[in-house]
Amino acid sequence: MLEYYDRRAPEYDQWYMGTGLFAERDRPGWHEELRELCAAVAALPAATTLDVACGTGFLTRQLRGAVTGLDQSAQMLEIARERIPGGRVVQGDAVPLPFEDGSFDRVFTGHFYGHLRGGERERFVAEALRVSRELVVVDSHLRPDHDAEEEQQRTLNDGSVHGVYKRYFTGAGLAAELAGGEVLHDGDWFVMVRVSAPSSAPSA
Repeated sequence: MLEYYDRRAPEYDQWYMGTGLFAERDRPGWHEELRELCAAVAALPAATTLDVACGTGFLTRQLRGAVTGLDQSAQMLEIARERIPGGRVVQGDAVPLPFEDGSFDRVFTGHFYGHLRGGERERFVAEALRVSRELVVVDSHLRPDHDAEEEQQRTLNDGSVHGVYKRYFTGAGLAAELAGGEVLHDGDWFVMVRVSAPSSAPSA
C-alpha cells in the first residue's frame, strides 16, 4: 500500500478535482457536494487536530486551529507540507499512533477508515480516542454501483495496477459502527461522522 500511495501522490487530487483518469467519470453533483464537504470540515470548531493519513492535505487545509498531518507516504507529505504551512507534518503509522495520550483535541481522518479491515478499525478508533477527545471520520458514501465492501484493482497514470481494500458507508451506518457517532454530513458521495471519547467515571 505504501508503494501505491507514493506513486499516486502526484495524481491523488485528480480524484477530487475530476481530472486525469477521472475526467470521463459520470459523477453527478460531485463538485457541489465536495464544496459542501469542505465547508463542513471548515465549520468544525478550531482545535489542535491530528489528521491521520492526511495524504496531500486536500481536506487538511480546511481544518482550523493547530494542525498536524500524519501519513506513511513521504511523497504525500511533500505536497501536504505546502498546504498546511502553519502546521507540521509527521511521517508515521496510524496504529499505533506515535503520540502521547491526550496530545490533541481532535483526530480527523479522510478516506482512510474505509481502507481498514476488521480488527484494524477497532485498534485505530481506540488509538484516536487515546490521543484525543474526539474522532471525525470522512469517507465515501455507499453507491448503487458499489458493494459495501470491495477488493478493488486500481490503475494509476503510469499504468501500474494495485489491489486496494475499500468499504463504503451510509451516515447512519458509520455512526452506528463508531458507537454513538454524530452524523455531520450524509450526501450522495461523502459521509462525515464525529464520535467523542467516553467520559471518565466521576471519582467516589
